[in-house]
Amino acid sequence: MSAPPSMPPPSQPWRFTRQGTDGRSLPEVHASIHVPDSTAAWWRRFLAFVGPGYMISVGYMDPGNWATDLQGGSRFGYHLLWVVMLSNLMAIVLQALAARLGIVTGRDLAQACRDHFPPLANSILWLSCELAIIACDLAEVIGTAVALQLLFGLPLIGGCIVSIADAFVVLLLMQRGFRYLESFIIGLLLIIAGCFVVQVIASVPSISAILRGFMPSSQVLRDPSMLYIAIGIIGATVMPHNLYLHSSIVQTRAFDRTPAGRRDAIRWSTLDSTIALVLALFINAAILIVAAAAFHASGHHDVAEISDAYRLLSPVLGVGIASTLFATALLAAGMNSTVTGTLAGQIVMEGFLHLSMPSWARRLLTRGLAVIPVLFVTLLYGTHGVGELLMFSQVILSMQLPFAVIPLVMFVSDREKMGEFVISPPMKAMAWLIAAIILILNFKLLWDSLTSLN
Repeated sequence: MSAPPSMPPPSQPWRFTRQGTDGRSLPEVHASIHVPDSTAAWWRRFLAFVGPGYMISVGYMDPGNWATDLQGGSRFGYHLLWVVMLSNLMAIVLQALAARLGIVTGRDLAQACRDHFPPLANSILWLSCELAIIACDLAEVIGTAVALQLLFGLPLIGGCIVSIADAFVVLLLMQRGFRYLESFIIGLLLIIAGCFVVQVIASVPSISAILRGFMPSSQVLRDPSMLYIAIGIIGATVMPHNLYLHSSIVQTRAFDRTPAGRRDAIRWSTLDSTIALVLALFINAAILIVAAAAFHASGHHDVAEISDAYRLLSPVLGVGIASTLFATALLAAGMNSTVTGTLAGQIVMEGFLHLSMPSWARRLLTRGLAVIPVLFVTLLYGTHGVGELLMFSQVILSMQLPFAVIPLVMFVSDREKMGEFVISPPMKAMAWLIAAIILILNFKLLWDSLTSLN
């Protein structure tokens, strides 16, 4: 009997444990998208792989990024642009590794961890990832609620409750097919990009200052407040649950499960995610550039709240539609982020626990866990407290990164597991360097937090 398409080749020693009906990641959409054969034009084969990269890019421009980028731009001008660029470059490398893992082994990162680590380690990794998903969902709830308040005057509490309904949008699109879900994502991404193109042009930023901002500086290590925001930017940009997500959704393509087919899939999937993350870099940099040009340059150095940015943007720039475009892009970002949170939650729960839960139930559970703290903080502290909670959620995400990055780098560096597709020594060195940077920054943040308590 032939092996299922998603199984690793016999030469690879993964223990194939059964999950659901056949052990496949996201079995309802596994290998559901046709890939033209090798005789087809290159652009047709590339287009068949376009989609997953844009889905994971959503996590790199969600509402959490807005809080950290706005605060970084208004307080420090263009100085943290290099951190935005660094975090996106790190994301490009890590997402390429996640795609490679899924394509070569037929396992998503959660399944791979369960196959490799003992139960106690898996429990820690699962709890860490669930915490990251809740923190990300927290940012989605806040971003969507704030956008609804800015555009339509809906109270924050009402916006939080309305945000629960987005679960049904995801379910409807999934039922129609994975391509519909990807098209929905790409459409909203184009809206976000268009809104920021207009805002960047209207803000008339200093080109020379932007270029200097992309040059690395050691000042971030000497200034605790700048470091806190820089780590928040990395936490908001490099999403830990996106690594689990990408390693799964690349398997929705019906490529040949042969060495040549896998090599081809790795090439096109890596190109897809790289192009999509360059778009994410533009969005993240644009938010910080607009904040620096509009707020820092005009003396508004304390703009950390999204609502404050909305209120000030049109008057400062002298463009009446600027604030509306800002809020529209925020709403699109919040809606988009819902998809990644939903799918990542399903992948993590099924991969680590072999526990299958209906999509609507999973979505309502994670969204409910995110809504409760937002409602609580809103009632006690109002809009200001919600802004602080949004920033804190991104630091939590940053703290969870090592728990996803280190296993991923371990797996793709292991020749026994990856066979001929093991990453090269230079790539292995780069991957471990990225992991080390993440660890160092997180230990620095933890040390500063503990010493500030004394």
